[in-house]
Order: sequence, then C-alpha cells, then structure tokens
Amino acid sequence: MDFRKLAIAAAAGMLFAAGHAGAQGTLRIGMTASDIPLTTGQTDQGGEGMRFLGYTVYDALINWDLSSADKASDLVPGLATEWKVDAADRTKWTFKLRPGVKFHDGSAFDSAAVIWNLEKLLNQQAPQFDPRQSAQGRSRIPAVASYRAVDPMTVEIATKTPDATFPYQIAWIMMSSPAQWEKVGRNWDSFAKTPSGTGPWKIVNFVPRERVEMVPYPGYWDARRVPKLERLVLVPLPEASARTAALRSGQVDWIEAPAPDAIASLKQAGMQIVTNAYPHNWTWHLSRVEGSPWNDIRVRKAANLAVDRDGIKELLGGLAIPAKGFFPPGHQWFGNPAFKLRHDVAEARKLMTEAGYGPNKPLETKILIAPSGSGQMQPLPMNEFVQQNLAEAWIKITFEVVDWNTLINIWRAGAKHESSRGATGMNYTYFIQDPFTGLIRHLQTSLQPPAGTNWGYYSDKDMDALFDKVRNTFDAAEQTKVLQKIHEKYVDEALFLMVTHDVNPRAMSPKVKGFVQAQNWFQDFSPVYMAK
Repeated sequence: MDFRKLAIAAAAGMLFAAGHAGAQGTLRIGMTASDIPLTTGQTDQGGEGMRFLGYTVYDALINWDLSSADKASDLVPGLATEWKVDAADRTKWTFKLRPGVKFHDGSAFDSAAVIWNLEKLLNQQAPQFDPRQSAQGRSRIPAVASYRAVDPMTVEIATKTPDATFPYQIAWIMMSSPAQWEKVGRNWDSFAKTPSGTGPWKIVNFVPRERVEMVPYPGYWDARRVPKLERLVLVPLPEASARTAALRSGQVDWIEAPAPDAIASLKQAGMQIVTNAYPHNWTWHLSRVEGSPWNDIRVRKAANLAVDRDGIKELLGGLAIPAKGFFPPGHQWFGNPAFKLRHDVAEARKLMTEAGYGPNKPLETKILIAPSGSGQMQPLPMNEFVQQNLAEAWIKITFEVVDWNTLINIWRAGAKHESSRGATGMNYTYFIQDPFTGLIRHLQTSLQPPAGTNWGYYSDKDMDALFDKVRNTFDAAEQTKVLQKIHEKYVDEALFLMVTHDVNPRAMSPKVKGFVQAQNWFQDFSPVYMAK
C-alpha cells in the first residue's frame, strides 16, 4: 500500500468536495478486508462489506436504525415507507415505496426497480442476473417465492410459507440503479467502477485493492443522513499491525479492530478507542457430515469445556465478552441452558475418555481459519490460543489458513464440497442480529448447501420444528419464547464451539467527531466530521 499516494488522493478529494455546503474534512478508514468489497449493491467481505459499501451507497426496502449507541438496533422504514403481511394469507407481504427517491444517476426509484433488483439475484435468465451478487444475496432471502409490481409505488412479495422473519431478510437486499446498468453497457464490471444507488454516499473513485472514495449525495431522501464529511476514503489493511501503524503515522484517521496490545499506547498517543456491545459471536462451525468427530456430543461438550474464555479476554486486552452461549449473556433470546460453558479441563478429559480418546490416542482433525476478515477479531493468535486449550483435552488441531473471502466461499459451498479440504470445522464469526441470520440459517435442514448456509449439514427434526414455529409466530413476545428454546438447544447440545463475543473496537484520531457507535454490525458515517 502506497500511503503517500493515498494521502495525495485524499488531499485532492478535499479540494474536489470543498464546495459542498456544510461538509467538513476527509475521513480515511483502514478496513480489515484484504480488498475493496463489491461495489455493485450486494457486497462481499461479510458484514464489513455491507457496513462500508452496502449501507453507505445503497438502501434496502427496510433499513436498520443506526442512530443510537444505547439500545439494540431495530428495523426502520427505508425505501419502503411501510410494509405489512396479509392477515388472510400470511405468505403475502405488501411494501409501499417511498415517493420522490432518485438514484445517484438521477433516475427514479419505483416498483420496477425493486423487481429488477430481485431478478438480478434470483432469476438466472434475467439479463441483469449477476452471479457474484447472487452468491451474496440469494441465501439472505430464502423465503422468497415470487414478487410483482402492484402499481408504480407498491410491491408484493410472496414467501414460500408464512415467515415472520421476512422483514429481517429483505433488509439485506440493496437496490442498484437499472438505468445506470443500462448506461454502462449492461455490464456489472463497468457498473462497479461507476455504481449508482440511493444511499447517502456516492462513489467517485474506485481502485481495486487500494482504495474507494465517496462524497456526499446531496439529493439523499433522508435529510438527517446527508453526510457532514467532504469525503470518505476506505483502505484495505488486513493486518492489525499495519492498521495500527497507519493510524499512528497519520496515514489513516480510523481503523477497525486495532491490535489489542497496542490499545494502551494508542490511548497514550491521544487516540480514541470506541467500543460497544453488538450482535456478534466468535465460533467454530462444526461439520456434522458422516465421519466427523463432532457428531459425538461428548466431544463437542469437551471442546467447549476446554476453552479458557477468560484467557481469551486477557489476550484481547479485555476487549471481549466471554461466551456463555451462542448469544451473549443477558440477550433476550438467551433462555436458560442446562449446559454451562466454563473452563473445566478435568470434565473435558472425562468426556473425551468416554468417547474413546486419551493422551496416547488424541482426536486429530483440521479446522479452516482466515488471517483476517469482517468480525474475525484477531483470528491467528485467538485460534492458536484455542488450539493450545484443546490440546489439553486431547484434541489435536491442525489449521489450514485461507483468505477471508475464500473462507466465505467455502462456507457457502458446504462441508461436503471438495473446497473444505477435509476440514471438520471452520472459524467463522457470526452476525446474530435477527432470528434468521442469527439462528435459522446455520442449522435448518432445508438450508444445507447449495440451498443455504448450513455449512455443517446439521439436521434435526426437533430443531426444524422450532424454526417453523418461529416463522409462524407473528406475536413478538411469543416469538421470543420460541427463540429462547432454540438457543437453549444450541447450547445444551454444544452445536458450535462457542468462544467469545466482540465489543467492536475502533481506534480513531482525536480529530474524528460525531460518530455514534450503534449496537449493530452496520454503522452510520453521516454524522461524522473532522475537527479543524
């Protein structure tokens, strides 16, 4: 990375945007991603991709409220002003669209644009179908059966079965401009260089693996979210030490996931360290295909008992919440699991002995990990720590290290696919912000690849019945009770290796002002400005 060039580009950006009334400064952010996420609408690079190039340049029909640091985020109207399910037929959802919205290219947003965007993900025969975006978005909306434009400002989407989680699913689907795609020759590679959404930020410069630059879109439909900055520059910096060095030297103003051992010195240098609880966990997703050692509940429980979660927290400089389950302690869906996660090597060894293992006959298996990535925290030292913990319980782990985006592709392909390279688990951190994304998609039988992201091919009729009950429970309080039962089953059967929860640390220059860190994977950069 040539940071001198980046600084020159940023300076040029300040001049470019100097005429924008009220705008103040250029903000340069060091991401954990190794490349610029897809800019075409449905981003790659996991939750970080959506954070920086989804909810910045684009909107969904339903957005997330990112305005508060003090409460968990909830859904709010986006490009749809309202939505409702048909009381007589709960497979039919009607969306009333927001009038007067324009894409960055000046074309109008309407029901035809919504249908066009669903087709780009779901209809392989559509001219605008994009395999890359489909790979990111299709699995987010498995409930969709059909869709139609009722009138220019009304869309009906039908689900395969009644599904009370559907609003959370549709909040993942970003709306790209059909007119811009036509203008650039019906080519998504060309669109990626000059993309057009309806979001508060507009991309003006895109250099793969180096940077992307955005300026405020003054015509944004929500005046409260028109950005205060003159320019936002994103730089891929996958190594924590490189991100930290870039912040120290003034080459960037803000970094995601600073190196834990650098926190104290960054504070001494006057940097801001911003943290908040958010819906995230750090797990190993376990294969349940035939022959996997994780099919034995005694082995799964032993692994969970072998992990020193307080030690992980210490390794991370205190920037973690030790796992008590798949969801963090105190979460409304936590329930009351009978199996208590704790560090108990003696009990772990007892279970391993019962399963037929011992010091002279350890369980030997391979786990896939990535060196960086969205939500992966500090994956190399953390995985090495867990590896040492498990060895004390006669579980001998070898790692295969792959790029984060490669790991995502392996996750989508499933544990039976050759891309999993014989591994019986992968270190994959999860977005646990809603019922479908947080719980259902991981373990429902019908969502085994290629239909979904049940990577491990888990299948249990009782769990499937609980998932069906969630979808058919439209009362929020009653739905919470079902979700608690699901989470209890996750923990009591040790369905994942559950290690910790992130607090989403960011380090930033004291010049960065106005940022409100939402309890969400996504963030709103519109209130941010740079002090002079």
